[in-house]
This record gives sequence, C-alpha cells and structure tokens, in this order.
Amino acid sequence: MNLDQKTISELAQHLEAAELNASDVVKITDAYPNMDYEDAYAIQYEIRKNKINRGQKFAGLKMGLTSQAKMKQMGVDTPIFGFLMDYMGRGDGQEIITKELIHPKVEPEIALVTSKELRGPNCSVDDVLSAIDFLVPAMEIIDSRYRDFKFDLKSVIADNTSSSRYVMGGKITDVSGVDLEHLGVVLEKNGEVVATGAGAAVLGHPAKSVAMLADMLASRGETIPTGTFIMTGAITEAIAVDVGDTVTAKFQHLGSVTTRFA
Repeated sequence: MNLDQKTISELAQHLEAAELNASDVVKITDAYPNMDYEDAYAIQYEIRKNKINRGQKFAGLKMGLTSQAKMKQMGVDTPIFGFLMDYMGRGDGQEIITKELIHPKVEPEIALVTSKELRGPNCSVDDVLSAIDFLVPAMEIIDSRYRDFKFDLKSVIADNTSSSRYVMGGKITDVSGVDLEHLGVVLEKNGEVVATGAGAAVLGHPAKSVAMLADMLASRGETIPTGTFIMTGAITEAIAVDVGDTVTAKFQHLGSVTTRFA
C-alpha cells in the first residue's frame, strides 16, 4: 500500500459523496498516481464500513470485468469485486429514480445465494455448483462516478466497481438441471431487443466467477459465508438508460426481471 489511512478515509468520503449526491468527479489516480490495487480495495472497504456504521445493511457481493473482452480492453487478467447494500436493491417491477444516478447503464446478470461457505484458494466450479442454494434473474444498474466514463481500474475498484442499484426477479430456481454455461438471456429496452447473450459470457461459466471471488477473498483472509447473495457478472454489454425507459431481462429457465426509470 502506498496511501496512508488518512488519505484512504478522505478518498472514501470523496467517492461516496459523489455517489450519494449524484455528482461526477475526475478519476482519483489523477491526484494519486502512485496508489496501488491494495489502496483501491482499502478505499472500497472504507466506503462499506462507513455505510454499515450509518446503519445500512450489507446485502451481498458482485463481480465486475467478468467478460474476456472487457478484461482485454482494461488490460487486466483478473476480474474485480465490489459490494451491495440493502438500499441499492429493488424488486421485480419496482421503479428506479433516475435523478439519484449520474449516467446509469443496465446489465443482465445471473444472481445466486449460497447454501454453504465457500473458501479459496483453489475454489472450483464444482465447489460453487454444490454450494448454490438457488438462482435468481437479476439486473445490475452500474453508475460510474467518474466524469465522462474516464477512469482506470484502480479508480473503478475504489468506486465500488460502479455499483448503484440492482433488481431481483421474483422467481427462484434450483441449480440442478440448469445449464448455466449455455443459458440464454435477452435484454429489452422499451420492448425492443437491445442485447443478447449466454452464461458463458461470464468467464466461460458463471460459477467460475464465484470461484474466482472466493480465491480473491482468500488472499484477504476472507471467505464467502453461507447465505451470501452474489451477482456473478454481466452477460451482455451495459445499455444506457434515461427517464421513462422500461428494461426487461428475460432468462432461459430463470424467468424475467423488469424495472422502469422514473
């Protein structure tokens, strides 16, 4: 780590203020070019701690940069992870207030809840599949706090991987008999198909994303506890939205999930 605790605390407050006030900022590595990945996660964890200290509830974990194309674009070989809080969550059909966000984009994702603890290193796809309580259709609304989407990977990690809102479908599905790798997804905006994809877009298999999460947490001395809600990563590109848009993600076997931007 290259940043001291005072700087980490100040940057956490700076980025969370940008999120809560829906006001964009320049990427933090402009002012702190020497910050490393440990610093970036330290800032993210400080934001999480501040939210919990104010009485908000931790709701789950999310994976980012889980497509090979996106990793290549960002020049990295490992995905990144962030956290979700209860206030970010919406149920199927619920509205999202657009003015609370800066420049939101929507991604369809397979979400799951764990039935037992997962720990790395060397967590496998089979380990994950045996630890899934159920699957849920979901959408994540990402909203980078950086002006004009100009950022680098360390700045994104510190900004809690652009987390802002997520929507869960009402149907839960047992993982047995579901081919997550070939599971098809269609994303519609205002009734028009805007993106399609399959589970394999997430690191070849969505369970591999969770296994990588367990391994990354193991390097921090952490595990994925029983009952953890996890967003496994985007299946399609992120689609920009605005006031009045209705977005629906339709998942083979899992059902659908819809939200409207008010």
